[in-house]
Amino acid sequence: MRKRTEPVALEHEPCAASGSSSSGSAAAVLDTDCSLKRKLCLAGKGPGETRSAADADMKRALGRRKGLWFRLRKILLYVLGLYIAIPFLIKLCPGIQAKLIFLNFVRVPYFIDLKKPQDQGLNHTCNYYLQPEEDTTIGVWHTVPTIWWKTAQGKDQMWYEDALASSYPIILYLHGNAGTRGGDHRVELYKVLSSLGYHVVTFDYRGWGDSIGTPSERGMTYDALHVFDWIKARSGDNPVYIWGHSLGTGVATNLVRRLCERETPPDALILESPFTNIREEAKSHPFSVIYRYFPGFDWFFLDPITSSGIKFANDENVKHISCSLLILHAEDDPVVPFQLGRKLYNIAAPSQSFRDFKVQFIPFHSDLGYRHKYIYKSPELPRILRI
Repeated sequence: MRKRTEPVALEHEPCAASGSSSSGSAAAVLDTDCSLKRKLCLAGKGPGETRSAADADMKRALGRRKGLWFRLRKILLYVLGLYIAIPFLIKLCPGIQAKLIFLNFVRVPYFIDLKKPQDQGLNHTCNYYLQPEEDTTIGVWHTVPTIWWKTAQGKDQMWYEDALASSYPIILYLHGNAGTRGGDHRVELYKVLSSLGYHVVTFDYRGWGDSIGTPSERGMTYDALHVFDWIKARSGDNPVYIWGHSLGTGVATNLVRRLCERETPPDALILESPFTNIREEAKSHPFSVIYRYFPGFDWFFLDPITSSGIKFANDENVKHISCSLLILHAEDDPVVPFQLGRKLYNIAAPSQSFRDFKVQFIPFHSDLGYRHKYIYKSPELPRILRI
């Protein structure tokens, strides 16, 4: 029995050994297969994932482009709608066009006290308030000649009013639209004229600055007339010149025409950057460029100006003015085109009303860069004003 069992046992041992060896080999083979499969899966899966990621990125980019284009198209449609709506709005509400012409709601510089002209470097200037009509008050600045700078310190309004009767000439300055009598370029002009020995009297029309009232061409002209009469009542026989700038040239010619009709003309009229009439100026203004070729431009934009009673007809007024006329205009003026100033001169020069008076046109070359409001910088100005 022992002999039978031993061989069996002996036979089992090799089998066990061989079974153990074969199972280890199988496991190793399986592990190798699994690792190969994993590698193959990873190797085969990468490009697919890359393509999927690229596709997703492309879809997101396309989505962003579509969203951007949608927003852009929406903005363009909104702008186009606004562009078309504005002419109809102005036609239906002519008051809008009047506000755009006057721009009296634009107060530049904003943070100044108009009661204190000395804050703008005008230490020889007094602030007044006059009342042309009931419920209308206008703020006035009176700057005496620079030669009186020290004498003027601490003086009251009465002293300034009496000073108008001195032997120095007086300039009544009528400013353009927007801003106030304290505008930077205006203050610089007052200083230049004061240094040349002029009294300078300027004011804000009703509705401008701290002046009370509603703007209108008639009201602005009446304010100017009131200030002129106020000056003449105090100046005696001293020369009084009227200087208008930009929109103020329209007020100036209205005023001087009226003065000539009542036979009390000023000693001279100076027009800086003038236009022919408000319709031509509105059509030539840079703001009108985007609508200049719009169908019915005159009907939409110019007729509402006329219906609001705004004409500022310099070209018509100069035919009824009988005093010396001086026109100053810069060739590079971007607001009132140079050709309008030249055209106004060509209308005035042959007029019978000027047959006994001098009419001059002084251009300033574009290289000087005086544009719309810097003619005061010209070193030739003292000589020009003496002509």
